[in-house]
Amino acid sequence: MSQRKILITSALPYANGPIHLGHLLEYIQTDIWSRFQKARGHECYYVCADDAHGTPIMLKAQQQGITPEQMIAQTKIEHEADFAGFAIGFDNYYSTHSEENRQFASLIYQRLDDAGHIKRKTISQLYDPQKNMFLPDRFVKGDCPKCGALDQNGDSCDVCGATYSPTDVKNPRSVVSGATPVLKDSEHYFFDLPAFSQMLQNWTRSGALQEEMANKLQEWFTDGLQMWDISRDAPYFGFEIPGAPGKFFYVWLDAPIGYLASFKHYCDQNNVDFDSVWQKDSSAEVYHFIGKDIIYFHSLFWPAMLEGAGFRKPNAVYAHGFVTVNGAKMSKSRGTFIKARTYLDNLNPEYLRYYFASKLTSGITDLDLNLDDFTQKVNADLVGKVVNIASRCAGFISKRFDGKLAASIAEPDLLQEFGNAGTSIADSFEKREFARAIRDIMALADKANQYIDNKAPWVLVKDEARQQEAHDVCSMGLNLFRVLMHYLKPILPVMAQEVEAFLNTELTWQNYQTPLLNHSINPFKALMQRVDPLKVAAMVAASTENLQPAAQNQPQDTPHQAAPAVTTANADTPRSAAREPISDTISIEDFAKIDLRVAKIISASAVEGADKLVQLQLDIGNGETRQVFAGIKAAYIPEELVGRSTVMVANLAPRKMRFGLSEGMVLAAGPGGGDLFILSPDDGATPGMRVK
Repeated sequence: MSQRKILITSALPYANGPIHLGHLLEYIQTDIWSRFQKARGHECYYVCADDAHGTPIMLKAQQQGITPEQMIAQTKIEHEADFAGFAIGFDNYYSTHSEENRQFASLIYQRLDDAGHIKRKTISQLYDPQKNMFLPDRFVKGDCPKCGALDQNGDSCDVCGATYSPTDVKNPRSVVSGATPVLKDSEHYFFDLPAFSQMLQNWTRSGALQEEMANKLQEWFTDGLQMWDISRDAPYFGFEIPGAPGKFFYVWLDAPIGYLASFKHYCDQNNVDFDSVWQKDSSAEVYHFIGKDIIYFHSLFWPAMLEGAGFRKPNAVYAHGFVTVNGAKMSKSRGTFIKARTYLDNLNPEYLRYYFASKLTSGITDLDLNLDDFTQKVNADLVGKVVNIASRCAGFISKRFDGKLAASIAEPDLLQEFGNAGTSIADSFEKREFARAIRDIMALADKANQYIDNKAPWVLVKDEARQQEAHDVCSMGLNLFRVLMHYLKPILPVMAQEVEAFLNTELTWQNYQTPLLNHSINPFKALMQRVDPLKVAAMVAASTENLQPAAQNQPQDTPHQAAPAVTTANADTPRSAAREPISDTISIEDFAKIDLRVAKIISASAVEGADKLVQLQLDIGNGETRQVFAGIKAAYIPEELVGRSTVMVANLAPRKMRFGLSEGMVLAAGPGGGDLFILSPDDGATPGMRVK
């Protein structure tokens, strides 16, 4: 096997908040792949950095009364501590707010400009007259220009799914100050992305992307690539564009350049040749691991920038899906928005490394962290199968055989079978099919336990005439265990280190098929405790945040969405007093006009083109069905709603939407977003029943 030179990166976490379990999926996936490549003997580097620029960081630092530099420095310390807690083995962890990054951003920009790929154009943008700053899309709120829904983001509507320019928003307001923004002209700098259209079409179809991602990107080519605005006006926390006072590089220009900067910093510290990896004709390999939500930046803008500036492009960009918890979006009110630090305060980080690995494939499907399944799987696989092999054999070796393994292997064919499996397991690791690798490893663990069950060394040791047989069986068991732990080492590096101390040998691809004979081992210590459900519950409890009343932030004219209701208490308010303020009242006569009915959901599906809508078909009794569009997609997987009963407003006037006719309203409670719960009647309620 020839040695490869490999540079691996993960996407850069934004430096204005903590690491959470959604982030960790990517870093665990990348770290496993990096550890595997290093174990195979390749020259492999894994680098990352904090993404430290942009308007949100500037504004958050202002709110905290500190400088952006102070804030990102503290955040970097916290991020590095969280990553270390999960045994993420970066070779270098850096920051995009570095001199190396400034130099590379300026160099790439200058080369692009010299080649004619930077264009200048005056554009009109919304401007906050109180804060004296131009407003990014997400710092504008207002009414949707398409459907009129209130309090929508400056670039898209959560109600009808429309996308638009912030200048099209009706009744706009600044999220920063609340002021009404005004239009103001400014010269901006654009990267000529369309000039690289043919190169990008070839590259995206070259095998550098997963097929699903390549297909998704085809939409951009079909619509025609657009010029990319790479500049922002002061005030802005970032790097000033050379020769353009008051103009700064947009954060997404210098963020991926952070890969180069972090690696350059490592190279300078460790006498490694930077150019041998990033020069145009390099034979080294470069791989980016990212979330599917940033595929456009990494698979269009980034390779085009590299091409235009004379650097090599990555060999591949590997995208993964999102993390859900217990089948739904992570939720602060349900305690499933779990920060890395909260997890580390309660549970062994290698539980999560193993569980994520057991679910990870080379695809981009979302991964669900079901906490009950998490508990059961870790306990069954790692404790009940793998560690169980060692714990059943080690005590006999230490107490009866002077801590030394036997001089021969009892079942050479079985040990050979375990060793031969390394070829396919290595192939699974290489292809990022970690779930397949674990299935194969656990199948071997079952065989090892069956072998020990059949031989029953605890019976053999009681017979003086069968002591050698007992010695051979226990030694065989520990040799099988050693092979399994070698395969699991990229996933469980901390436990593997403890196993190496216990077995008094290093676990490597060079020695794993050579058995330990006449070999002294150390006394066995518990390698992993079972997952305690009480600690899982404590983690969820520690992650649960009480929410402030948010009625004033809810849209007021979206009659066929799930209705917001009572929020939970804040930290200083007794639960009994936690109610939204009641403003306008209605008479009992008005209330009596509302026809609330039990409805059974007979079909549910996501609405294409809408982020939050679910299309429901409801049985409301007497053979009548209704179609309702409800804004509950963030809280539920649509297919899982089928068969459930809920409550609907049956006499609401139908509303024509661009997706179809909505013929009622489904009732739900919660503060909004992913924290909504459709109202469910008690068992026994049937479709058509009046709710009084």
